[in-house]
Amino acid sequence: MTEIKKGRFTVMNEDGTVITTDDEIPVIELDYSKYQVVRGEYFSHVREPSITFKDNKISLNMACIRRLPEVEYVQILVNPDEKKLAVRPSREDEKDSFVWCTTGEIRKPKQITCRVFFAKIMDAMGWNSDYRYKLLGKLIRSENELLFSFDLNATETYPCIIKDGEKPRMSRTPIFPQEWQAEFGLSVEEHCKRLQVNIFKGYTVFSVNETVEIAEQSN
Repeated sequence: MTEIKKGRFTVMNEDGTVITTDDEIPVIELDYSKYQVVRGEYFSHVREPSITFKDNKISLNMACIRRLPEVEYVQILVNPDEKKLAVRPSREDEKDSFVWCTTGEIRKPKQITCRVFFAKIMDAMGWNSDYRYKLLGKLIRSENELLFSFDLNATETYPCIIKDGEKPRMSRTPIFPQEWQAEFGLSVEEHCKRLQVNIFKGYTVFSVNETVEIAEQSN
């Protein structure tokens, strides 16, 4: 029998947000082990943090910049074993840091050329360098540091369409990984584990600025 509780209820979510309601709320024991968390990639996510790979460049969207409004320099970290990528705020004088957005009164995303790093990611993930790849991420805290975490296995792929007599163009409709077809998303337990990250274990810091210089010297 479902229990109905009346009164003012306050609930704190895992992300720290608080929900308060005065409605009558049924109390039900929910078995989360039978649920899947529907992937965010299936919804509109203009305001969600994302990173894009395209044409030998990477870019982080405005949602990332708004969440860390005081940050000018970042580092990119990659865990090749777990196929995760992290964007970590850093100082200008830290090795391998680079400017991730335009500076000044109005901060905007910028496309960062990184031919060598781009090629390494394409090779490691088996991606097509002619396509555009977009990854959704989350701002998380790890060992008292804030950073964006991205799962390289969870991609929105936009293929390049080539038709006779027309210029190549990028598809506006994404293609998702084949293994997603049989599911809505990850189980609740796996979902909680997926974005956990320890930036000091298993990650390599990539120098985007240096890869640009190497690529330019090779041309």
